[in-house]
Amino acid sequence: MTAIRLLLVDDDPLVRAGLSFMMGGADDIDIVGEAADGGEVEALVDRTRPDVVLMDIRMPTVDGLTATERLRAREDAPQVVVLTTFHADEQVLRALRAGAAGFVLKDTPPAEILAAVRRVAAGDPVLSPTVTRQLMQHAVGTAADTRRTRARERMAALNDREREVAVAVGRGLSNAEIATGLFMSVATVKTHVSRILAKLDLNNRVQIALLAYDAGLLEEEQEGH
Repeated sequence: MTAIRLLLVDDDPLVRAGLSFMMGGADDIDIVGEAADGGEVEALVDRTRPDVVLMDIRMPTVDGLTATERLRAREDAPQVVVLTTFHADEQVLRALRAGAAGFVLKDTPPAEILAAVRRVAAGDPVLSPTVTRQLMQHAVGTAADTRRTRARERMAALNDREREVAVAVGRGLSNAEIATGLFMSVATVKTHVSRILAKLDLNNRVQIALLAYDAGLLEEEQEGH
């Protein structure tokens, strides 16, 4: 099995040392580099070609949000997992909108951080349904009317079935759960998700979920039941 190439980005050398010790002990993780600031990330990515970047948000010169936006705008960008101390921080939301595949709290147990890196490397976002709901409620609470209007305009590009799948993704459901709920195969769900990503020019399922919430689709579904 090919090891997951991991880049660590945090301005605190003790945090980096702890992460390096913890992650480096796993047989399937290869730490290919470390950075103390977001401004170092792009050059390091070019040199080390990581699969996943574990990115601190708060750094003094170039923060993790800016670094994530720059990375995810590139072709063949690595996946980004944001490190944070807050569940529903506005900067976390902005990082997810920029294309981060999820986030982990800095006090998360080591085994869960390892699991998060593995999941993201495999193409799965790192957001549990509970945390997704917390984030989305925060997103709805802070979203301006213009954001909702813009989101609805973008979602109009989807057909009815794709819209149903987008809502299910927004609820934090897995492909298997969506397949059961909408009476389709898992392969069909994956096809719909891929089409949604392409039509809406999005990077991952997290961005589908955020857009569905911004458009008010989750509220409409709740009102309909």
